[in-house]
Amino acid sequence: MFKKIETSKASPSKADFLMLAYDPSPWKSEIYMTVTSKVPDAQNTTLSGTFITQVFDGPYNAVPSWIKLIDAHIASLGKKIIKYYFFYTTCPKCMKKYGHNYVISFTQVE
Repeated sequence: MFKKIETSKASPSKADFLMLAYDPSPWKSEIYMTVTSKVPDAQNTTLSGTFITQVFDGPYNAVPSWIKLIDAHIASLGKKIIKYYFFYTTCPKCMKKYGHNYVISFTQVE
């Protein structure tokens, strides 16, 4: 996917880079990346709506517990959850180097 983005000259600047993961099951993931223009031979899409974000710090396997926290927070706001997206700010090697693994949830609500 990234190669297609680079080849089509649709790469965002480092400051605008965002890659969101939606994992509907342990065996399936959808990855969404910011681009500056449509990418040929790719599934181009636009995400829109209302999103509530939260920041977490911990290992990737903590996501199910974070979802429980998100669910409680969103319920307290009287909103309905449509979908969860996660932005992983570091890779596992970087997590070891920096001692933190910040993850940002982008929860789409209605």
